[in-house]
Amino acid sequence: MSSDVMAAETTSGRVRFTIVAMLFCITVVNYADRATISIAGPLLSRDLGISAIEMGFIFSAFGWSYVIGQVPGGRLLDRFGSKTVYFWSILLWSIFTILQGGVMFTNAAVTIYVLFGLRFLLGFAEAPSLPANSRIVAAWFPDSERGTAAAIFNSAQYFATVLFAPLMGWIAHEFGWHYIFYIMGSIGVGVAFIVLKTVYAPRLHPRLSKLELDYIKSGGALVEMDATGTGGRTRTRAETWSSIRSLLRSRMMIGIFLGQYCISTLTYFFLTWFPVYLVQQRGMSILQAGLVASIPAICGFTGGVLGGIFSDTLLRRGFTLTAARKTPIVLGMLLSSSMVLCNYVDAQWLIVTIMALAFFGKGIGALGWAVMSDTAPPQTAGLSAGLFNMFGNIASISTPIAIGYIIAFTGSFNGALVFVGANALVAVLSYLVIVGKIERLS
Repeated sequence: MSSDVMAAETTSGRVRFTIVAMLFCITVVNYADRATISIAGPLLSRDLGISAIEMGFIFSAFGWSYVIGQVPGGRLLDRFGSKTVYFWSILLWSIFTILQGGVMFTNAAVTIYVLFGLRFLLGFAEAPSLPANSRIVAAWFPDSERGTAAAIFNSAQYFATVLFAPLMGWIAHEFGWHYIFYIMGSIGVGVAFIVLKTVYAPRLHPRLSKLELDYIKSGGALVEMDATGTGGRTRTRAETWSSIRSLLRSRMMIGIFLGQYCISTLTYFFLTWFPVYLVQQRGMSILQAGLVASIPAICGFTGGVLGGIFSDTLLRRGFTLTAARKTPIVLGMLLSSSMVLCNYVDAQWLIVTIMALAFFGKGIGALGWAVMSDTAPPQTAGLSAGLFNMFGNIASISTPIAIGYIIAFTGSFNGALVFVGANALVAVLSYLVIVGKIERLS
């Protein structure tokens, strides 16, 4: 590495960190808007007379469209670039969040369908968001920093709960559950316009120095993505399907996709049923649940950041990319499976401690987006990330529905915790047995 490039790292190489800080803030709002329904859920279901099975389907509505929208969202990113697509994504999902608060004024006969429809539209609007993050990280960060950068934006899912779960619980307690949607959606509208002034491709950023550009480029950053303000020419439908077939023929990618599905099962248990679990099975109030949910979230956030730092440290110390990425994932998922122990204890403090430990492990192991940035072909980075996120977020459909049926037929969350813990173990097997060597596809 040249002395100029080394100087960029130590003296003027800081713009890329402002980019990942912005991605972190956007993703906090993203996950907070997804979680509005879980915080409002206990009061909403009581006031509107919604059963556990019906609530499970409402929780899943986001997932159906979010999954369907991944490949089209990826194509939009590759065609129009990250910034433009991101702005419209945030603006639209924020509007749909606001509208959810209005279901309290609808006729009881149609309330469930209206709420399902708005959650469905929310999923479509949010579909390009995380693939955009992956694309931006691949463009801005060298290989040796990509794990940390991806872990930072991915850990925002926990920080969203830390920051907003107590706030949303207080809003619901003081003003009513519908105000959760009004306030969170309005915050998102503001963030959408901030994106226009803060997010740029490396070659278009007004404050990026040549030293830092040379540093990130020499380290493997894909700085040419979005360099002209668009993602390039429109790919034909045949080319898109050819790219998808190539990705699905890769054993490595299949293992990564399966692992992400299992990891996302833990995510969507936390985003949907966890507050309901605290209220209905552990006897907490909605205000207590909002506060208590923030404790595992803090641990998940801490684990998420540490997992990325640990992975990149292994890489800098000479470990292979495969070992550096797989080690935190395997250790973290093994720790996550410990949530099953909650079935055998009654003390609330012990329940919270076990869940905190489980979500600390989940944070450490949630390196799928770093792996995606390491492996996606440059010319189809958006499409590849969209496909990855599509497979992962099938869990946003299956998890709420499966848990809803488990609760309905058993009258308890015990089977639900076994279901979620088992998915953590399948993620371990996927990375150890299926994935093989982690490397960029040509």
